[in-house]
Amino acid sequence: MRAPTGHLSLPFFDDAHREIGNCLADWLPKQVIDETDDRRACREWVSLLGINQWLRYCVAKVDGGMLDKLDSRALVILRENLAYHSPLADFAFAMQGLGSGAITLAGSAEQRAKYLQDVASGKKIAAFALSEPNAGSDVAAMTTSAVETAQGWSLNGCKTWISNGGLADFYCVFAKTNADAGSRGISALIVDAKTPGLDDSTHIQVMSPHPLATLTFTDCVVPKSALLGEVNGGFKLAMQTLDIFRASVAAAALGMARRALAEALAWASTRKMFKQTLADFQLTQAKLGEMATLIDAAALLTYRAAWLRDTQGARTTQEAAMAKMTATENAQRVIDMALQMHGGRGVEVGATIEHLYRDIRSLRIYEGATEVQQLIVGKSILAAHTKEG
Repeated sequence: MRAPTGHLSLPFFDDAHREIGNCLADWLPKQVIDETDDRRACREWVSLLGINQWLRYCVAKVDGGMLDKLDSRALVILRENLAYHSPLADFAFAMQGLGSGAITLAGSAEQRAKYLQDVASGKKIAAFALSEPNAGSDVAAMTTSAVETAQGWSLNGCKTWISNGGLADFYCVFAKTNADAGSRGISALIVDAKTPGLDDSTHIQVMSPHPLATLTFTDCVVPKSALLGEVNGGFKLAMQTLDIFRASVAAAALGMARRALAEALAWASTRKMFKQTLADFQLTQAKLGEMATLIDAAALLTYRAAWLRDTQGARTTQEAAMAKMTATENAQRVIDMALQMHGGRGVEVGATIEHLYRDIRSLRIYEGATEVQQLIVGKSILAAHTKEG
């Protein structure tokens, strides 16, 4: 089932973005990967995406990438198309970008040369290690520490819900370098997966399988050259990285919602009920209309956030939060309506709608839960109101 491309004509995109969307729509349906084993499948997706040059959009041209800088609209189009066909393929692509994004933004020439070429080719798998058992949305509450010693930086603590955990070749780890400074005491370090003192073997099983793990650091020493950016500049770097990729989370939700609508249209047009098709019923038509409207509303917010970041050169925290919140919540509603329309077939294990129903749920949580996005938007508009007043 080919992904839709009509939205590429919107003025948010230029010819380069349209070429990406059209090429990907033709390329991806030909790829078949057995996703029964999510870890093996994720490795295969990374390799395939690398071989076919798609991972080059995860890094800047100077580091082996396709474009001069990380381009939010390219990321949005890629993730929307990948998620339409395979949420796991989308995950594999997204984690390469998120896991290496901090290196693109703040890495030294040596760090970029060591990691980013291999990220772009799929030779190395990246991961972003920020969350902890008691520090998810409240990043400042993290307790993992990094203490400078004569040998380098010594890490102790725990990270959890780490995507690509146990699979990654390296982690961008955020740790406290000043325990009393809250968010202003966090630094970022690059930790290779085989570093002594790092245990990433505790895998986490979730309702829609994809590679997750808990990382435990016990006197894990990395060289001083592993510091990413400035000492105590990690919180800002983490937020800058998330700002780039938050709109792309919205795009992944959008891709899943578009697939659910396509499945619903195909099913309604062929399913016979009471001597007519399901699509002949006005109630079905109303539901399809609602689904299409929810998708378009989310798409416009998503494309706006990406366009603003690419063209205005300013922080787009509010716009990205609006897009992420709306797209993930709307996609949940669209997929639920599509499943209801399928009846019993919708909950049959292995059905496209069934796995979409499980896949979409985590997007309303990771990279900032819906409630966090609401707070971000609320604080932003209050600040603007106060400034204007």
